[in-house]
Amino acid sequence: MQIRRIAGAAALAALIAVPAAHAEDVYTLDPAHTSVGFKVRHMMVTNVKGSFGTVSGTVKFDPEKVENSSVEVTIDAASIDTNHEKRDAHLKSADFLDVATHPSITFKSKKVAKKGDQWIATGDLTIRGVTREVDLPFTLSGPAADPWGNQVIGVDGALKINRTDFGASWNKALETGGMLVDETVHIEIGAEATKK
Repeated sequence: MQIRRIAGAAALAALIAVPAAHAEDVYTLDPAHTSVGFKVRHMMVTNVKGSFGTVSGTVKFDPEKVENSSVEVTIDAASIDTNHEKRDAHLKSADFLDVATHPSITFKSKKVAKKGDQWIATGDLTIRGVTREVDLPFTLSGPAADPWGNQVIGVDGALKINRTDFGASWNKALETGGMLVDETVHIEIGAEATKK
């Protein structure tokens, strides 16, 4: 009987000694300090730049094992702004983003891995209802405490996509050769997220 009590006590002590599974910290993107910008070559001579004004999302961040982290982002496609009303209206149309049918652009990571000094989030990017897997290289800053005692992290990333892969294939040929709008879109992301 005494042996059973000792064995039971030892098992309980061992169970208590095992640390609880580490849960990722949950951060929410701060829209005031988050930007998604892009640029596209126009008429083969210059870059047209723009951005999306409405971005939301959640980051699950594991400071002990960053590879366990994940991110989900939603962009309001209609919030596109290139500082030209007529062009913005065309970009919102079915020729490009088709915001009436597909109001959101989303990214949902599937894994995070380190390559050299950089991290890469691999995940599903959905534009116009078409989903493609992309690699998003990024750098990570923080965590740090802001003046109000909140814990924040920062993420800066950039990637290139081919817009025709997502069904945005509108274009016009130029008399001098080439196309009016390049197929390659360069995307830059700067995000700050606050721990819930």
